[in-house]
Amino acid sequence: MTLPVVAIVGRPNVGKSTLINRIVGGQEAIVHGEEGVTRDRHYLKADWNGREFLLVDTGGIVPGTADELLQNVSEQARAAIEESDVIVLLVDAKAGPTSSDHEIAEILRRSRKPVLIAANKCDDVRDDPLAMEFFELGLGDPLPVSGLHGTSTGDLLDAVVKILPPAPEASGEATPEALKVAIVGRPNVGKSSLVNRLIGQERMIVSPESGTTRDAIDTRVTVDEREVVLVDTAGIRRKSKVPYGVEQFSVVRALKAMERAEVVVLVVDATDGVTEQDQRLAGLALEAGKALVVVVNKWDLVSKDTYTLPKFQEEVLRELHHVDWAPVVFTSAVSGQRVDKVLPAAMSAAAENERRVTTGVVNEVVTEALSLNPPPTRHGKRLRVYYTSQGPTRPPTFLLFCNDPTLVTDSYERYLAGKFREAFGFKGTPIRLFFRARRDRSG
Repeated sequence: MTLPVVAIVGRPNVGKSTLINRIVGGQEAIVHGEEGVTRDRHYLKADWNGREFLLVDTGGIVPGTADELLQNVSEQARAAIEESDVIVLLVDAKAGPTSSDHEIAEILRRSRKPVLIAANKCDDVRDDPLAMEFFELGLGDPLPVSGLHGTSTGDLLDAVVKILPPAPEASGEATPEALKVAIVGRPNVGKSSLVNRLIGQERMIVSPESGTTRDAIDTRVTVDEREVVLVDTAGIRRKSKVPYGVEQFSVVRALKAMERAEVVVLVVDATDGVTEQDQRLAGLALEAGKALVVVVNKWDLVSKDTYTLPKFQEEVLRELHHVDWAPVVFTSAVSGQRVDKVLPAAMSAAAENERRVTTGVVNEVVTEALSLNPPPTRHGKRLRVYYTSQGPTRPPTFLLFCNDPTLVTDSYERYLAGKFREAFGFKGTPIRLFFRARRDRSG
């Protein structure tokens, strides 16, 4: 069921993100004293008195600006206006009507969409008369609200719900859960350009300025009749290199996006090769048990001959040896080269991440592996594995019941994991082996 869209728009620093956090009941939008923190459209699900809708947090509209980034931000806000069912124009009651407010009001009039004016920062009843000054915008009765304290936000939501289009009747058919794919990587490796190519529209702001994307943003697409949620995240740098403030909040949000996704697409810059930070991000995906696809972007900028791609792939897997099971896709988000391979690879990795193997077959593989390469002895004892079963969790997790888990060496555990991959594939997903002590009942 498609939810109606409510866009919160206005000039910079009028409190849009604060109001949205108040409505959705959490710190979903980044709030900071710095002007212009919100840049892309940020979609959040909201509910008021049983009516669900999507809230769109937008960047501040700056009419007539010559700054390229601010122009892009304004274009994103205008795109939100075009796709919305209801628009809330948020203004600053303390500042009073400005020329920018008047220009934005004119943009909204031309949209022919239902518009409500909310005069924010009316934190005290004595501030309510300040809202009346915004009658001059010609968009109806201004409603005094306080996003910070929540004053009259309920009245605003009542007004919003009242003019939303009628809710469609539910079909009653169950739909499969959407596959969440987090697009992660260092700043300026082309993540937003890749997402734009994948969805076929300029949903994310693309700029050569490092760190343009700040929020984690969800975009829904359909691939082979399966709904996929793409999460474009802020570029992740090492914490020691991230100053406290808005970028640090963005890093935390990007890491949380990895946690809630089933698949992580790690975007690497082909012109830089695999960096230490790329290795760390791959390690975080591994620790979280996520399916992983490595996308080497900007491949069009690399000088190539017949052997370049296989040699480069070998180098990538060597540098990412701890996740050498991940598929590698070479793309150019600018030209679109091989971008169509990314989501199928992610969906395949997700399927491997949740694949189960019958117990009988698992034990056959373990028995053969022990026979081909018996475990070494330690302290005069040899490892004996009695029984193996797959656990119910993702990623594929196997419990090996043995005589003494302390006899398992790291190298032998890697050997057994390799045998599991030889037998079952598991391309694109980590696997986990846990050894549990069990008394040998035969003796």
